[in-house]
Amino acid sequence: MTLHWTKEDIPHWDADKQRLFGSDELAAVGFRQPAPGAAIADEWWQVTDDHGIVVGYGWLDSEWGDAQISLLVDRARRGVGIGNFILDRLEDEAAERGLNYIYNVVPHTHPDVARITRWLTERGFTHGTGDLRRHVPASSGKAYS
Repeated sequence: MTLHWTKEDIPHWDADKQRLFGSDELAAVGFRQPAPGAAIADEWWQVTDDHGIVVGYGWLDSEWGDAQISLLVDRARRGVGIGNFILDRLEDEAAERGLNYIYNVVPHTHPDVARITRWLTERGFTHGTGDLRRHVPASSGKAYS
């Protein structure tokens, strides 16, 4: 399976986000569901498979030399490496901006705080002050479509 990483030029709450972000997924990232078509803040990328079907999203908000990130994988497609793909691409995006750390705040509303905390720590994240963070290496110069 080939995955494709595409930045959204003007992020908005579209049909694919509505399809993937159920109540558990919204709670997992600490978002409230916007109105259909509403503009949404920060930078968003969608991940599509070979058939053009959206299978996940990456979100990045850079601030003070670091980037808060979040990711979502289609519930039906979890466990096949899409989350790792998204995490790697978000780290690459942060490196290209010269940022120091990527971090994730696991909200108390997440339906499985222990699982996502374990998933992130297994990927090199360490506990910070209310977040999990990982140092961003220098940019590799990779480009993704």
